[in-house]
Amino acid sequence: MKELGYLIREIGVIYVYGEEDKLIAGITADSREVRPGWLFVAVRGTKTDGHAFIARAIEAGAAAIICEKLPETLNEGATMIVVEDSAAATGLAASAFFDHPSRKLRLTGVTGTNGKTTIATLLYNMFDALGYKCGLLSTVCNYVFRNRRDATHTTPDPVKLNAMLAEMVDEGCEYAFMEVSSHAIDQKRIAGLQFAGGIFTNLTHDHLDYHLTFDNYLAAKKKFFDGLKPEAFALVNTDDRNGSVMVQNCRASKHTFSMRAIADYRCNIIEQGFEGMLLKINGNEVWTHFIGDYNASNLLAVYGTAILLGAQSDEVLTILSNLRPVDGRMEVIRSADGITGIVDYAHTPDAVENVIEAINRLRKGAGKLIVVVGAGGDRDRTKRPVMARIAAAGADRLILTSDNPRSEDPDAIIDEMQAGLTPDAIPKMIRITGRADAIMAAVMLATPGDIILVAGKGHETYQEINGVRHHFDDREELRKVFKMS
Repeated sequence: MKELGYLIREIGVIYVYGEEDKLIAGITADSREVRPGWLFVAVRGTKTDGHAFIARAIEAGAAAIICEKLPETLNEGATMIVVEDSAAATGLAASAFFDHPSRKLRLTGVTGTNGKTTIATLLYNMFDALGYKCGLLSTVCNYVFRNRRDATHTTPDPVKLNAMLAEMVDEGCEYAFMEVSSHAIDQKRIAGLQFAGGIFTNLTHDHLDYHLTFDNYLAAKKKFFDGLKPEAFALVNTDDRNGSVMVQNCRASKHTFSMRAIADYRCNIIEQGFEGMLLKINGNEVWTHFIGDYNASNLLAVYGTAILLGAQSDEVLTILSNLRPVDGRMEVIRSADGITGIVDYAHTPDAVENVIEAINRLRKGAGKLIVVVGAGGDRDRTKRPVMARIAAAGADRLILTSDNPRSEDPDAIIDEMQAGLTPDAIPKMIRITGRADAIMAAVMLATPGDIILVAGKGHETYQEINGVRHHFDDREELRKVFKMS
């Protein structure tokens, strides 16, 4: 229970209608979750406006309402708090309700188009191996110390986010690592959080269905760095031209990492194969179980962040050599007859290009590369033809299939992907709508020495069709067909 006056102290109150001297038992921005004595925050969302559910929240027993506009009919039993921005107020009030857990942790946020999950997860594994209790908030899963929690969003809503951070504090965690999505930044889900540091990976074509323009997408990412405090650090990838833009107005101490230029943290690949690669990081050689330039960059970000958080270089390098790839990221599955399958989460043009380039650099002999790829429904449509064109350019055979079609017609999605193919790429392409059938076809087309890349879903264990999630795992399907072949 928390005093209402304490919860609203920092949320930018315009005025209060009713009593502030109340104890609040819970907080939510979902009217369906309201219980007697709770605080309900009416947030204007992308699909619904929480103000339309104020009456329902009061009927459910809400003791107080935070809103941007008073309802026409006021209820004497509920205190009404009017603010300028109820989305930001949710995070600020939630942080106060859970006793500001981010201030009791060294919380590091990772943002960018690609690499967020890998970097956040590897940092969690790194600091766990260093002997610290820590937490993780990621696309794949969340951890409170070593206790796993299922993940539903890249960045949870402010109440769930602060509740989980509070669990980490109660568990004795000292560090926490989290992915920070552009949606979360734009929707103020991280309002009220105090970060010890922020990492920028890269910025490429994605989420334009939400942000509409690349400039809006960039601006959303930049807000995260604008909000860092002077005592925090900002570590940015200067191999991406947007790295310097991210820290233009940043008050935190600025640090850089690069595979190609002078930077605080430098790395180059000495050699690599499907088993891993030998890196030189700031003059020190280290063997890792990862492949691809983009993974070398991810590992460099992990190294730099660990050093900025106070770890010793020799310990960090030793642990780096033992870390393993995240589930569904360049995950290798081999058949008994010598076909190599690779499952990867790549679902943006840049990610697909990076994975295919990494594979093609390692290909030996006359083996073919067969790529199976689709695109998600109800998401950025502009990237569909670009992804298909990039996949076709790097593959010997291309199979266009379904990803998570959601409410869209999967064949219509494939049509949009196919529209991006050049005339000379058409003969190497086949369309197979069913994803399981597409994976089976890829294996049937393959011969010993060939490589099959199944891109787009990675760690996901479901396929969403017409609003229903069906169990589906690319890795399971690939193993199943390998055993049959």
